[in-house]
Amino acid sequence: MPVPVIKFKPLSPAAIIPAYAHPGDAGADLVAIDHHTLAPLERLAIPTGLAAEIPQGYEMQVRPKSSLALRHGVTVLNTPGTVDAGYRGEIKVILINLGLSSFEINPGQRIAQIIIAPVTRAEFAIAQQLNESQRGDGGFGSTGKTY
Repeated sequence: MPVPVIKFKPLSPAAIIPAYAHPGDAGADLVAIDHHTLAPLERLAIPTGLAAEIPQGYEMQVRPKSSLALRHGVTVLNTPGTVDAGYRGEIKVILINLGLSSFEINPGQRIAQIIIAPVTRAEFAIAQQLNESQRGDGGFGSTGKTY
């Protein structure tokens, strides 16, 4: 499988191009470019100072950093956020503070990670009837299992 090349355009001198921390990592870190304070239950779109050119057939998924979620209750609100191949604006990360204390975001701080994934497009059709399945219309809690 060919390795896609993601081109990044810095929009700020403080912007940092994402990089993988370790060989074999799936995610590369996104970094904040300025200071913000997130009060409990507050959400903000945090600028990264980067625009990207993603090849057709791929998307960039913006996902939380597990360390921020575990230690501070800070996560990506619309996870995974999707950056489509045709988008050329600044990449921003919608963070929410689900913790009990305010959270300080500083320039250069890793705030999220990106995953590059292939896009599968579907054809959508109207149907008057759907084939039966074992599950049927069983929804939330339909397995009857409790954890």
